[in-house]
Amino acid sequence: MIEYTTVGTCSTKITFSIVDGRLRDIHFIRGCDGNLKAIARLLEDQPAAEAASKLKGIRCGSKRTSCADQLAIAIERATGIA
Repeated sequence: MIEYTTVGTCSTKITFSIVDGRLRDIHFIRGCDGNLKAIARLLEDQPAAEAASKLKGIRCGSKRTSCADQLAIAIERATGIA
């Protein structure tokens, strides 16, 4: 299980696993519960690198980042992508 402490978002932590290059068991701690559950469900079993590419750079309102962007950063750090 990978744990990533987020920066600049309402969610405070993201946990997930990468199995055979695919995302599994994604959970956001705090944040917009329904939206983050939807993101987690949509990304379940998706290729990690592809997910990171799609999510990278998404902003939330006037913030410089978003929960999706933070997940992309967490995936990149976990896999050495970047």
